[in-house]
Amino acid sequence: MPKERRKEERGEMLLPNGNDMLLGVIQQFLGYDRARVLCEDGKVRLCRIPGRYRKRVWMKVGDVVLVAVWEFQRDERGDIVYRYSGNELQVLEEKGLLKGLKKLIEESGA
Repeated sequence: MPKERRKEERGEMLLPNGNDMLLGVIQQFLGYDRARVLCEDGKVRLCRIPGRYRKRVWMKVGDVVLVAVWEFQRDERGDIVYRYSGNELQVLEEKGLLKGLKKLIEESGA
C-alpha cells in the first residue's frame, strides 16, 4: 500500500514541501481525469487525477489541492496528490500557507 494512502487512512494531512509539492486551486476540469490548476507559484498547470482518487475522492472547481510537480515539463504539468477538506483548510489558514494562494486568486479574478 502506498505511503500517501496509508497517511490518508490514518487521517493525517499532507503538507507542501517546497518545490516538489505546491498548493493549488482547481480552475477547470478538462475531461479524461485532467484538471487545470492554478498553483501557488503563479503558474497554471495541467494536472492528472490518479486512479486511486478518481471515484473515491470527488473534486469540484474551487477546491484546494496539493499538486506534485512533474520532473520534466515542470512549469506545465503535475499530479493532484491530495484534496483538502474544510477542517484541513482552517489548519492551513492558521499556519499561513493560504496567503499567497488567496492573493493569486484575487489577481486572476476567479
